Amino acid sequence: MDEKDWILLDILYNEQNLTKTAEKLYTSQPSITYRLNKIEEVFEIKLFNKRHKGITFTVEGEHLVFYARRMLKELQDTKDQIVNLGKEVQGHLRLGVSSNFAQYKLPKLLRDFSNMYPNVQFSVQTGWSTDVMKLLDAGIVQVGIIRGDHRWKGEKERLTKEKLLIISRDPINIGQLPLLPFIKYQTDNSLKTILDDWMYDNLVLQPNIAMKVDRHETCKEMVKQGLGYSIAPEICLRNSDKLYTMEIYDTKKKPLTRDTWLMYDQKSTETKTVKAFIEFLRGEQVSSVL
Repeated sequence: MDEKDWILLDILYNEQNLTKTAEKLYTSQPSITYRLNKIEEVFEIKLFNKRHKGITFTVEGEHLVFYARRMLKELQDTKDQIVNLGKEVQGHLRLGVSSNFAQYKLPKLLRDFSNMYPNVQFSVQTGWSTDVMKLLDAGIVQVGIIRGDHRWKGEKERLTKEKLLIISRDPINIGQLPLLPFIKYQTDNSLKTILDDWMYDNLVLQPNIAMKVDRHETCKEMVKQGLGYSIAPEICLRNSDKLYTMEIYDTKKKPLTRDTWLMYDQKSTETKTVKAFIEFLRGEQVSSVL
């Protein structure tokens, strides 16, 4: 087995489908089937069983996938270490970033960092914070920027603390909320729990859910048209939105907030690109953005 085989097994395990795997590798299904057959012959095992709409890996197949992933990580670590031997900050920086932070904050940060370190290339994966945590745990990314509270065995630093605000087109008060249409958006479990708990503690009736949308931006546009109210993190709001906002408070009368965290393994700071990026986020360069 070589690097191409490791990548093939990793993608196949994620997709659980031969056709989708071939598409991701920009090759034909017969080509990957041939290569998988060769791997089975070498190890004298059956990698997977076919299902109606995909495949299921055997125990032996899963064991080989975990080996492939370990080898891919060791190879990437070796590449990083070799690049790190030089004096210049250069190489590949692998980031996992919460979708909201990636949309509203990350582009400017990466632009400014790239201006400082033009020989650093980025590999960025975005998604729910829980998905980014999995990437971080697996060592697929070196640095995670994650919203909400999550357990992490490595280093953890708060990047931002932002308020959660009621938003509407026109002024409203909390007593009106049960009577007004509420626009709900899809979000991760940590924020959903915060919002559900606040509504349970502060509203006499359950919210009147008028719409369920998949994104903050869609929700915000609906609110702008006067179709209802919502509760949104500050990160999503701009002065140009011209929305009415109202702070909300927890049971201790403190503003309801949400944190964004920088997470990384201490060992990863031995890589110059990671160390430079972490120091950049800590510095004045980011203070005007966050």
